Amino acid sequence: MLDFAMDRITVADAAKRLANRPGFALLDSTGEHGDLARFSFIGVDPFATFQVIDGIAHWNGEPLAGEPLALLRERLRAYDLPRGDGAFPFRGGVIGYLAYDFGKRLEKLDEPARSDHGLDELRFDVYDLVLGFDRLSGEVRLFSSGFPETGDEARARRAKLRAEALIGWLSEAAPEGECGSRLIGPWQSNFTPKAYEAAVSRVKDYILAGDIYQANIAQRFTCELADGFDAFAFYETLRAANPAPFGAFLRSGEAAIACSSPERFLSCRNGQVEARPIKGTARSNPDPARDAAVAAGLLSSEKDRAENTMIVDLLRNDLSRVARPGTVKVPTLCGLETYEGLHHLTSVVKGELREGLDGLDLLAATFPGGSITGAPKLRAMDIITEIEGVARGVYCGAIGYIGFDGDLDFNIAIRTVTLTPGRAQFSAGGGVTLLSDPTAEHAETLVKADRIFKAFRRHAGGDA
Repeated sequence: MLDFAMDRITVADAAKRLANRPGFALLDSTGEHGDLARFSFIGVDPFATFQVIDGIAHWNGEPLAGEPLALLRERLRAYDLPRGDGAFPFRGGVIGYLAYDFGKRLEKLDEPARSDHGLDELRFDVYDLVLGFDRLSGEVRLFSSGFPETGDEARARRAKLRAEALIGWLSEAAPEGECGSRLIGPWQSNFTPKAYEAAVSRVKDYILAGDIYQANIAQRFTCELADGFDAFAFYETLRAANPAPFGAFLRSGEAAIACSSPERFLSCRNGQVEARPIKGTARSNPDPARDAAVAAGLLSSEKDRAENTMIVDLLRNDLSRVARPGTVKVPTLCGLETYEGLHHLTSVVKGELREGLDGLDLLAATFPGGSITGAPKLRAMDIITEIEGVARGVYCGAIGYIGFDGDLDFNIAIRTVTLTPGRAQFSAGGGVTLLSDPTAEHAETLVKADRIFKAFRRHAGGDA
C-alpha cells in the first residue's frame, strides 16, 4: 500500500479536475459540524463493479449465483487490507449505494407498482486509488493499494504506477462546468397537496387500527432537463447551497446522484457501531431571537420527540441483532443539530459488533434505516409501498463506503437528486404519527424540498 501526503489541494478543486474520469465518486463532508464533517474521499478509475439488477448480483457485468451481500463479502476477501493506524478511516475499497428497494432482497416485502428511476438496486465500484481529505488537520493523502494484483512485486508496481497516474491527472487543468444548465419546467409532484394530506390520514388510520406506530411518507418531484445538463456542475451548486456532512456525487451508468444528506445511517470502525437517526424538522429563522424560539419549540415538541424516540427504539432493536449483548446505548436522545435553513432533532445510538460478524452482516440486519421507514419496520414499508406506489430508488437508501479493512460509513440518502438524461428526480417526506397534522406534514415536505429547489434555481442563474 502506497500512502503519502499530497500538496494542499481542496476537495472542490480535486473533484473538479477528476470529475470526468471513469468511475469518479465523491464522498463529501461540508458544513460546520465538527468530526461529522471531517473527512472527504474521492475514488477514480475503479478496477471492478459489483451491481444487483433485478435481484441478481453481477461482477464486472457477469451474473453471479447466490445472495448478493454474501457474494460481495466473498469478492472483497480477495483484497484484505489491515486496518491503518492513521486518522483516515478509508484507504480503498468500495464506494456506492444501496437503493431503498434493495430492502426487498433482505426481507419479504411487497413490490412497488413500478420502478422508473433508472438505477440498479445496489451498485459498488471497487477502488484501489483513493484521495483522502482531513478538514481538521488540512492533510490530503493519496492511497494506492495496487489491487487487484495480489503478488507482492506486481502489487507494489501497480500501486506506484497508479499513484503517478493520479498525480498526473491532478496536474491537468480543470474543465469548465456548465453553469446555467436549465430545467424545462415546471416541477411536478406525484401528490397534489390534498392527496398527500389524504395519505397522511390513511397512515393515521393504520395507526389507529394497530398496524403501525409510525410511517415515513414522501412525495416525489420530477422535472425535465435540457440536453447536456452538467450533473457535476449542479452538484457543486448543491453543496454550496446546502452544505452537509454526508454529501456525495456518484455516477451509475447514464445516471448521476447528487446528495447533500445531513444524516448518518451507520458507521462501523474496528467493530464500534454508530447510527444517528434524524426525526423532527423546523425551518430556521434569520433573526437570532426568533430562531432560538424555533429551536426551543422543536426541542419541546411532543410529536417530534415521540417520533424520534420510536425510531431510536427501532434502531436499538435492529442493532441488537448483530451487537454484543449489553453494548447498545443511546448517549444522545433528541439532540438539536442545525443545518442550512433547518433545525433537526438527532439521536445517537451506539453498539459493539458481535465477534465473528462484519459490516455486511450489520447492513443486512439494519437496512434500510428506521428513520425513513417507520415502526414496526416491515409493516411500515409495505404501507409506504401501497401509498407511494413507486420504487424510491436511491432516495432513503444509503450511500457510502466499505473499506478493504472491513470498516464502513453510510448516510441516509435524503436531500438526494437522481439525474438521468432529460430528467431530474428527488423526494421529500416525513414521519407520520398519530399526532401528525396532515397540512403541517405536507408543509414539512416542502420545507425539506426547498433547499433542492433553491439549488436548481441558483444553478440556472436565478435567485437562490
